[in-house]
Amino acid sequence: MRILVTGGAGYIGSVITDQLIADKHKVVVYDNLTKGHRESVSQDATLVDGDLLDQDAMEQALTTHAIDAVIHMAAFSLVGESMTNPERYYLNNVIGSVRLLNAMLATGVRMLVFSSTAATYGEPARQPISEDDPTAPSNPYGESKLAVERAMHWYGLAHQFRFVALRYFNAAGATDRRGEHHDPETHLIPLVLRAARDPRHAVTVFGSDYPTRDGTCVRDYIHVSDLAHAHVAALAALADGRVREEIFNLGCGEGYTVKEVIDTARRITGRDIPVVVGHRRPGDPAVLIASSAKIRRVLGWIPEHSSLDEIIGSAWAWEERALAARAAAR
Repeated sequence: MRILVTGGAGYIGSVITDQLIADKHKVVVYDNLTKGHRESVSQDATLVDGDLLDQDAMEQALTTHAIDAVIHMAAFSLVGESMTNPERYYLNNVIGSVRLLNAMLATGVRMLVFSSTAATYGEPARQPISEDDPTAPSNPYGESKLAVERAMHWYGLAHQFRFVALRYFNAAGATDRRGEHHDPETHLIPLVLRAARDPRHAVTVFGSDYPTRDGTCVRDYIHVSDLAHAHVAALAALADGRVREEIFNLGCGEGYTVKEVIDTARRITGRDIPVVVGHRRPGDPAVLIASSAKIRRVLGWIPEHSSLDEIIGSAWAWEERALAARAAAR
């Protein structure tokens, strides 16, 4: 198939693009490069430098490249920023996604895999979280993703759209070719590894008084390559008609505290990691752990890299290779 990947120059999007190409799909990456990196786009993919809010440009890309389906990754995703600047998230994530849906409607493209989030659940009443649990986002980022899920539902009823929404828990780790390098970096594991490399960058633990086993937040981490496989599986299920409208959690079903992540990184890197305890961040739930029973049952997806050691180890190995490559290029 010919697949358009919005946000395909980003961390997760670049890994998904690599996996699609490995599976013999033709890939067009649509990205405005404000957060993504041109060098992260595979040489075997076509890059269109375009904005999510530019419906005409999206229609042109869909038509010019005869696109069959879309994987929609492009979004702002910083919980803290969404609390202080919600308008940015409604404009880009909600209005931008509606313009994508309208571009698809105008060009006859009817299959969509959507990058959603566990933030749609808010502070859940039970763990692990299943897809039929209530959605009550505690921040505008989660609200923006839930709004797009609802829009896709109604477009599906009115216009025969087929879609899968994948509610990510915490994507982490690296492949041989791709890893995390955000600016600014806000994700825990790369921040922890940066502190291991340079003790001047202490890790801030946001809150140590949560009702968890050590007082720090608990999160479910999923390796980015497992996440990519889930997107490809969802796409295949849409294409062959096994699903028409589905929401799946993407996590491993295991929760690790912030302190456990730091301790694991200390052991893997063999280095000390300085820590500063700060206040809780607004909008941060205490615990988020996925039930992935549904996606395992419906799509046959099984995570292959579920241990925290493997996830952190892959990220550290990628960083070591990236540093060595930069040193050799000097």
